[in-house]
Amino acid sequence: MSTKNKLVDFRAVREAVSMEQILSHYGLLEAMKRSGDNLSGCCPIHKGTNPTQFRVSVSKNVWNCFSECKRGGNVVDFIARLEDVSPYAAAQKAIEWFHLDPEKVYTAGDRAPNKPGAMPVAKELMSKPKPETAAATPPVTKAESDAPNPPLKFRLDKLQRDHPYLVERGLTLETLVDFGVGYCDKGMMAGRIAIPIHSVEGQVVAYAGRHVGDPPEGTPKYKLPPGFRKSLELFNLDRAKAESGPLIVVEGFFDAMILHQLGHRKVVALMGSSLSPAQEALIRHFTAHSDQILVMLDEDDAGRAARGEIAARLARFAFVRIHAFAEEGQQPEHLTADEVSALFS
Repeated sequence: MSTKNKLVDFRAVREAVSMEQILSHYGLLEAMKRSGDNLSGCCPIHKGTNPTQFRVSVSKNVWNCFSECKRGGNVVDFIARLEDVSPYAAAQKAIEWFHLDPEKVYTAGDRAPNKPGAMPVAKELMSKPKPETAAATPPVTKAESDAPNPPLKFRLDKLQRDHPYLVERGLTLETLVDFGVGYCDKGMMAGRIAIPIHSVEGQVVAYAGRHVGDPPEGTPKYKLPPGFRKSLELFNLDRAKAESGPLIVVEGFFDAMILHQLGHRKVVALMGSSLSPAQEALIRHFTAHSDQILVMLDEDDAGRAARGEIAARLARFAFVRIHAFAEEGQQPEHLTADEVSALFS
């Protein structure tokens, strides 16, 4: 199989190669200390000397440096940082080293990743975006559903906007009213913060119910209505599509609402740490080749493991940059107004 004009399937590479294999390839595995599911040792990226600063979760197949790098990610991210190459070049190295089947790790593409318009994920944002233009909603992939989420025939009213939990999360009354968010004291969302989810056309298709505070063991943090497919929607896309400037992609509802409140209104939330084919299609539909996208997921294992793959997929049709936070556990909603402004300065 010729790999010319083919795009790397980063997920396939990540699933085919383990961090243990990568460390063994570099001759680093024997120096690592194993404790259950974890490996730890000195960071090979910044050549550290602390034997606990670099950690690998074998089951999750991700790594983290808690010292100078303050970074983490998957196998492709590790190779890219250690070799100082783009994620695409890192994936190609893994494919070559471990003799991966080209049929499984390459996908057909309309241009090779090294041609104009297919910028490496690590490339800095370069050009000013074109204004967004309205367009019809792209079709949902057949693998997910033959029909979109239907609009709701009701609305939750009389929601409490001044609930202490909402104040604690830093949301202003203006933002809460703007997004239609509030504490619900009856119905299926009783005792939760009700957050309306709109389709790209602006119709309410579901409410997400956020448990107030940390939920007890066995209780989900978020409650979604039965039959709702969140993989078909992007939170806040109905409004973000009309905004100019770079698009910020985040994980959670509160991340999107806080960034919107701080003045950056072109932001969408995945409602999780994965990007579905339908969500990718939505972003692509409202994105020009010269547009800019900033992938800003939570600084935790899930966020670090997902952001490289998500950015690589979006980089096929836009200029993409990954934002990594300096400290473990940081999220977009923790940013200040000045920090948000500095993201694109």
